[in-house]
Amino acid sequence: MTLTEDPGVRGIVVACSAAADLAARLGDVPLAHAGPRPGKAEIDPLLGEYDRLVVLGADADLAAVVARLMRRELLPGVSVGFVATESGSRAAAHWRLPADPDEAFALAWKGHDTEIALVRDDTGGVLLGHATLRHVKGQAYCDEQVAFDGEVSGIEVTPNESGVTARITRGRLLKRSSTYRGRAFQLGCVPTSSLVTEGVPNEREIKRRTWYRHTVDLRAVRG
Repeated sequence: MTLTEDPGVRGIVVACSAAADLAARLGDVPLAHAGPRPGKAEIDPLLGEYDRLVVLGADADLAAVVARLMRRELLPGVSVGFVATESGSRAAAHWRLPADPDEAFALAWKGHDTEIALVRDDTGGVLLGHATLRHVKGQAYCDEQVAFDGEVSGIEVTPNESGVTARITRGRLLKRSSTYRGRAFQLGCVPTSSLVTEGVPNEREIKRRTWYRHTVDLRAVRG
């Protein structure tokens, strides 16, 4: 990967934590190193200086960067590219990105962006890959439709082209699942510590969580 900066796009690569080896192969592109799930101190100084951020890292790293753009209300002015450094990236699959990292970087750095639905939650985070919960007792709605009322063995929430998809799994031995799609998925439940978002376990128990389509789309560089 020896691409040089496109004068038409003020871009920078944000290499998160374990992406050091990959970042070393980028040539002379502008580069900023960051820790896992970079926050305000690492990302905000880049905002306003660049109109494309290419994130090298895991799904949780990408989500952290996009969350900063959302909170700063800069989504319309910045495009985001992504090179996954972990196999099985759900965000990369959703964005239909090449599996080869060289091809993925070429697309992220030089490709055209497309506006896509951005899913956020009621805590100020975003969902770009998937969130899961296990053994949940409570009630959930997808828009106005009841997704479940009682106990379920699993919940998976993912973004789609127009909002969210929720897959509800019932049963422990003979499992069966139902899929719901809408603009929002709202959960209220007995306190649970099973929430995992973008591969990262939630630090605290939750009793409720809502995922919904944000009012502003994300400019994603995707396949």
